[in-house]
Amino acid sequence: MTSILGILLALVLLMALAYRGVSVLILAPLMALLAALFSPDAPLLASYTQVFMPALGGFVIAFFPLFLLGAVFGKLMEDSGAATVIAQAIVKTLGVQRAILAIVLACAVLTYGGVSLFVVAFAVYPIAAALFRRADVPQRLIPGTIALGAFTFTMTALPGTPAIQNAIPMPFFGTTPFAAPGLGLIGGAVMLVLGTLWLMRRAASAKTRGEGFGESSALKDPANATTARASTAGHPPPDALSGSAFARAIAPVVLVIALNYLLATWLLPALDTAYLAEPRYGSTRIENLRGIWAVTTALAAAIVLLVLLQRARLPALGQTLETGATSSVLPLLNTASQVGFGAVIASLAGFALIRDAVLGIAPGNPLVSMSIAVNILAGITGSASGGMSIALQTLGETWLAMGQAAGIAPDLLHRVTAIATGGLDALPHNGAVITLLGICGLSHRQAYADIFVVAVAIPVLSLVVVVLLGTAFGSF
Repeated sequence: MTSILGILLALVLLMALAYRGVSVLILAPLMALLAALFSPDAPLLASYTQVFMPALGGFVIAFFPLFLLGAVFGKLMEDSGAATVIAQAIVKTLGVQRAILAIVLACAVLTYGGVSLFVVAFAVYPIAAALFRRADVPQRLIPGTIALGAFTFTMTALPGTPAIQNAIPMPFFGTTPFAAPGLGLIGGAVMLVLGTLWLMRRAASAKTRGEGFGESSALKDPANATTARASTAGHPPPDALSGSAFARAIAPVVLVIALNYLLATWLLPALDTAYLAEPRYGSTRIENLRGIWAVTTALAAAIVLLVLLQRARLPALGQTLETGATSSVLPLLNTASQVGFGAVIASLAGFALIRDAVLGIAPGNPLVSMSIAVNILAGITGSASGGMSIALQTLGETWLAMGQAAGIAPDLLHRVTAIATGGLDALPHNGAVITLLGICGLSHRQAYADIFVVAVAIPVLSLVVVVLLGTAFGSF
């Protein structure tokens, strides 16, 4: 009983202190050791050096290239102005009257192409502010609109997305980024359609009440406005809305998606990779690696193409590459630390009782217990990737075995796990939510309600739809 108390106390403190801004790098090991302190069979130093650190290191080994290349790609898209060109082109095509849909799709195209959601938020906000002002749509709806396009369906549901949330399940289930594409598209459509309808309804309601754009602190305060502009994507070229500029900007995004699919589905499985069975290569199989290899190779190729196409727009290329690479370290270590925390929790005696309780929910259908566990852990940690990593680190093998016994395809397990991360993760203490509100110069009180609907409530509803369809029809 004391072990369970320690686990619950550690989880509550992790959530509460993370909400107050304490670094996960500090919190994760401390909370892991706090939980171990309540378990008589868990020596503190051994829990740290023999459980926490190997789990942290294993995650870094597996996903460092993906974090590194993703951050570099995002920074290049930002500094070259390519992200802004894409966003402006979509906005121009759809027009002012469809301001909300234009911003949602601009964010979606960028994030689906591999651009970091933080880069997207910085790049799109100035465009959204100008467009919403022209359309006289309340600026308090901007955070929800950006969140819908960047934090939801392109992060977890759409097949092939290079987001880390779509990559983490691959080694556990032997899947690819395109796992259960049909279900992913359905889940993504639920989020996109319902989220857009909600925001449009809110805008129409505001118009009826006579509420217009208003002014945010970022727009009132010149210092904030300067900071926002300094943090956004590089200035687009003079011909930003020309066909050639858009083609150059969108080409690397298209390459990420297309090459990712070709490698994962056709090219890598066709290679002779029998050598992977050798101990020096980890005694593994291509099925366990093709997903990571595909995303990594696609991002690397896209970076090369982006540099070639935008070289004139990148006068300080070395600095851009260095900044992008450096910016990958903190997110990587934050998530890896949460993985270490999960490994320590899983090693404690009290966890067996918690595990049995979770697995006892809808026995015979791991999709339900997996959905609940991943969502709760993502909510507690305030991190989609962190919650997923803890869940898979502790119960991934069990869910896979249960799925095989129940005839559930690993692809379905992958897609449900990915979508489940995108619900409760966006609670008020989530780092991306806090950053987005800061960029927009708005408070939780002003704008979080709409973020909650489009990034928490509707994704959870989408998850329910996917689980029901997957249970009834299997993976497709």
